[in-house]
Amino acid sequence: MENIEVFLVNAFTKDGSGGNPAGVVLNADRLNDADKLHIAQVIGYSETAFVSSDAEVDFEVSFFTTTGEVDFCGHATLATFSVLHQKGFITDGQYRQRTKAGVLPVSVNALGEVTMVQALPTFGRTFSNSEMSGLIGIEEKALESMSFPAQVVSTGLPDLIIQVPKGYLDKVNIDEAKLIEFSKEHELVGAHVFELFDGTEATASCRNFAPLFGISEESATGSASGALACYLDKYLAAEHSRSFVFEQGRAMGALSQIFASVESNEHGVQRVKVGGVANVMGSKIVSLQD
Repeated sequence: MENIEVFLVNAFTKDGSGGNPAGVVLNADRLNDADKLHIAQVIGYSETAFVSSDAEVDFEVSFFTTTGEVDFCGHATLATFSVLHQKGFITDGQYRQRTKAGVLPVSVNALGEVTMVQALPTFGRTFSNSEMSGLIGIEEKALESMSFPAQVVSTGLPDLIIQVPKGYLDKVNIDEAKLIEFSKEHELVGAHVFELFDGTEATASCRNFAPLFGISEESATGSASGALACYLDKYLAAEHSRSFVFEQGRAMGALSQIFASVESNEHGVQRVKVGGVANVMGSKIVSLQD
């Protein structure tokens, strides 16, 4: 029997609280996929990251939910590099991680703030307000007042981005069975629902739902935050800064803060960055059967 240490980390914290928990396993080269899935299930967080060596880049990182592997996870990336930095495995600087979403740069500064470069966006199909109403439990009439369409956007993982009127975010009531089937049919991770703010320190407040992957709701989602930043860059255009601050997790009592920025020119988006801070809460030992 082998014992594996799993670091327990809150990612995208705001003023030291809130955030989204992730597990992090270092030196994971010897673990197979079945081992990783078992560890992720024992930890029970939305994602656990596994760090392995790589011959060409700094690290290979794989991500597992309680149901299986996903190509990328933003908050678990933040958790991973926070652990590496706080435990002295890396210093301030620029790094590259190999993921199933590609080789992605990550930077860490002296304050422990982690910024990750995500894959360039792909914009998928849009959906009608009537379809969205049935998924999120908001009447169609309210959704019709929105300027921007519900659309699939991916910066590594495809999410359905849905705007609701200000004051409606806390009223969202997901039909999990419908969203699971919808996600399967359209090859989505889940739905990222947001309301825009005016003149506050946050650009938008968000909620993320991925029941297909065993996540009823998540308090901070890095991948979807990158997708939302690209979505807002596309639809707000010159009306808005290309730097965004998102809050998430309010309805869960775990208010989180996520920073995102988009660099674009006449040829489209050239770079997407998402960042924040994380707190290492401790660790847990998980036993693997021989």
